[in-house]
Amino acid sequence: MTATTTAPPAASARRSLSRLHRPALLVWAAFVLLVTGWLLWLHLSELPAERACQGFSYSTEDNLPSCGYSALTDANNVFNFLGDVLTYSCVAVAAWAGGALVGRELESGTAKLAWTQSVSPARWLAGKLTAAALPLAAGGGLLALVFGWVWSADRESLVSDWTWDRVFIPHGPLLPALLLLGLAVGALAGIALRRTLPALAVAAAATLVVRLYLREAWKPLRGPLHGFWAVHLSATAMVLVLAAAAVAGAFSLLRRQAR
Repeated sequence: MTATTTAPPAASARRSLSRLHRPALLVWAAFVLLVTGWLLWLHLSELPAERACQGFSYSTEDNLPSCGYSALTDANNVFNFLGDVLTYSCVAVAAWAGGALVGRELESGTAKLAWTQSVSPARWLAGKLTAAALPLAAGGGLLALVFGWVWSADRESLVSDWTWDRVFIPHGPLLPALLLLGLAVGALAGIALRRTLPALAVAAAATLVVRLYLREAWKPLRGPLHGFWAVHLSATAMVLVLAAAAVAGAFSLLRRQAR
């Protein structure tokens, strides 16, 4: 008699999950590398070139530096643009989580098939959230480190103030915290609606509303609290509490639906 070995259901589910969402992981990795490279280009190339140009004479024709100027390559413009993109990246994460990560599998019935053959609904959701949260947190942490380093090193050449969202959010752990909030809200919307497109739209809209609300919520922190890090870490804690509440809501709703 020959013995046969089969992979444990949990391991099989993890491999299936990795294959299913590999394109999204590759897109996220490409985004992280692109933004990181762009920030490094600003610090190592564009900003030194602009500082070198400050001593040049200006042309009388258009009052631009004789060494050239382009709104598309101006360091402040690019830096502010990247800051805005990172600030609202949580909305894209929520849309993906609500539509592709959760909503599509519930709509197609593949989730119920997995529940009956391999894993429980709770483990199914936990595996999905963990597989998505790890790269999101790691990539968001790397982006925050690079963004904060560039801003701190070149703040005399950049006009962005730390109280502006485009600097306040990407310059620390608040960025990965917002990405995790987007993931949690997306999962909750996917479970609640169980359809891809409605979950995608609702998750994106809800995350955008929460993101805009938080802008007002952490403004008062600048009066009881003093300094960037005191305000930033308090705002991060606020976002993580909301993310934990959304995750708890997702598990509770899934448990009721699976009965």
